[in-house]
Amino acid sequence: MTEGNFVDYVKIHVASGNGGKGSAHLHREKYIAKGGPDGGDGGRGGHVILRGSKNLWTLFHLKFKRHVKAGHGEHGSKQRSTGADGEDQYIDVPLGIVIRDTETQEILHEITDDGQEIIVAEGGMGGQGNWHFKSSTNQTPRYAQPGIPGQEVDITLELKILADVGLVGFPNAGKSTLLSVITAAKPKIADYEFTTLKPNLGIVEYRDFKTFVVADIPGIIEGAAEGRGIGHRFLRHIERNSTLLFLIPADAPDISEQYDILVDELRRYNPELLDKDRLVAISKSDMLDTELQAELKVELDKNLKTPYLFISSVAQKGLTELKDKLWEMLNRKQED
Repeated sequence: MTEGNFVDYVKIHVASGNGGKGSAHLHREKYIAKGGPDGGDGGRGGHVILRGSKNLWTLFHLKFKRHVKAGHGEHGSKQRSTGADGEDQYIDVPLGIVIRDTETQEILHEITDDGQEIIVAEGGMGGQGNWHFKSSTNQTPRYAQPGIPGQEVDITLELKILADVGLVGFPNAGKSTLLSVITAAKPKIADYEFTTLKPNLGIVEYRDFKTFVVADIPGIIEGAAEGRGIGHRFLRHIERNSTLLFLIPADAPDISEQYDILVDELRRYNPELLDKDRLVAISKSDMLDTELQAELKVELDKNLKTPYLFISSVAQKGLTELKDKLWEMLNRKQED
């Protein structure tokens, strides 16, 4: 999937169908002059329904579809015939969708399971026909109920990536390079900041045909929690990752300080993110000789309170150990 095709935020106007009118018909036949009321009920208006699909990864198919309208219910007719229900409109969405009311920004629903269905606009009920109102004192009612109008609502769909591991780091830390090496994903890679502007997903093939999913989150900058840049759009994709892998380059001025800044950004955005398992990978470690790495290890053991390891995507260094550690963390999380 190309970066331009990844859409994680759309606004849609949805309208359900009106209920059909009940019939006020009076029964007539050749030898039955006054057969009484036999008007049928109106049909229900169509619903607008969101449906989770594991085969979708983006909201691109909704990028240019900003209005969705369900069918109206048919009117009732004679011989107590009920009108047909209006046609429901289904909107397939990827798993991990959050549905908000566009006006109030209130979260209405979330879809995380394949096949899960949420009615976001209910169709109006059909009106009752006149035979419902027949009584001993009113044997020929000449009225019926109108159908109930449908609902109209503006909703916002936000995609939060569902992945096992989320890559967290500053721009140009080597996240996309790592993803391209340990998975079959082909993210855009270049030697400048903010190469990645949309999340990328990749599947890591582990031992014995086991797999787990890694998400490359666009680089976080200091102040992202306050919305600096497009920080909120980056950070929300981390919320559903089971484990966070912090990637900090070996040539960073202060690795511990960079880690603390990243953790602080997550804390300010959503303190619950700090409850996730964390692992630090020191990338680009092929630039370190044995002596430098030993010195850096002494410093990290003293200042860094989170498990860490040295890796190099280019030199294929430490990647097997990284996969082993991530697999261990993911399965420990599941057992807990």
